[in-house]
Amino acid sequence: MKAPPRRKFLQMLAAAGAGLALHRLGGSKALAAALPEAGGGRKLGVALMGLGQYASGQLAPALGETRLCRLTGVITGDQAKGEKWSQRHGFPATSVYHYNTIDRIAGNKDIDIIYVVTPPGLHAEHVKLAAATGKHVICEKPMANSVAECDSMIDACRKAGVKLSIGYRLQFEPHHREIDRLAREKVFGSFQQMSGGFAFVMRNRAWRVEKRLAGGGPLMDLGVYVIQAACRAAGGVAPVAVTAREEPKTNPKLFNEVEETLRWTMEFPDGAKCDGFTSYADRANEFSAKSPKGWVKLNPAYSYGGIEGEVSQGKFKFPNINQQAAQMDDFADCILTGRDTPVPGEMGRMHLTVVEAIYEAVRTGGRVAVRA
Repeated sequence: MKAPPRRKFLQMLAAAGAGLALHRLGGSKALAAALPEAGGGRKLGVALMGLGQYASGQLAPALGETRLCRLTGVITGDQAKGEKWSQRHGFPATSVYHYNTIDRIAGNKDIDIIYVVTPPGLHAEHVKLAAATGKHVICEKPMANSVAECDSMIDACRKAGVKLSIGYRLQFEPHHREIDRLAREKVFGSFQQMSGGFAFVMRNRAWRVEKRLAGGGPLMDLGVYVIQAACRAAGGVAPVAVTAREEPKTNPKLFNEVEETLRWTMEFPDGAKCDGFTSYADRANEFSAKSPKGWVKLNPAYSYGGIEGEVSQGKFKFPNINQQAAQMDDFADCILTGRDTPVPGEMGRMHLTVVEAIYEAVRTGGRVAVRA
């Protein structure tokens, strides 16, 4: 397929951007205005399970921008903290639950969705508890510490008859959605060379360096974004094999349970490859994909806002949206309309198969097949 001239191509991008602005995402006030009233105007209630930094800094504010859902409860191990949340966000103190009393949510008609925002090592247990209440479930990424745990979570939600979605906010971000389109429509043909890196410098001990809670180091926390981006640029398929190596640790005292820095290469079914990088001792925030007919780059690529990108014909001009609001509104719409979520548990599981293969490649020093 011959690439269109630069001017025509940029016109196509502008049109795509306008279409995205009208897509049913609700990721900002401007986008939310395009959403129809659903469910007779009733917003679905969301209870946040775990009140850490992400819940307070991103999810709670995003729920103030959503069109189809609202914050109606919390699950926490700190009753006093939960009551402060109820006062701040305007839901009754009776909608503050402890992890040991989550079963009582089953009778709360103001809660339709439980968003699990606890550390990954607790996801399997907490998702299964949430599903048992009969409420639909969003589980923050990474989905769990292992593929086996993912399987148990998917099975629990299926048996409970509830939907399970993974907190992949970038699935709804316009720049990343454009990469989906470029790959799907093969505007440049198939992307054959990809690279991505996501890293920041961690200096203080946190649950992210405890293997029991985090499952691993930056690969679980940050590298999964690179894996997701590569799979999307490859047309939505998983890699078939990986090679990987762990870099020497600069702070072995802090990173005594998990890796500090990893580099890996993913091989895709059509021969495409992606070189990945992640670290808690460096800085990176980029993704690129190339083919003989063109290329696409994002930098920054994975941030909560301010994402920028360009293709070989020119820069993207897509809006930056509230990614978390878009993500939650889309899941609410899935519940209201009965459609499937574009970020199901099976997607989270697929990425964990890649993570497990990368860790095995680090351990063995060889090429490891990614199991289905």
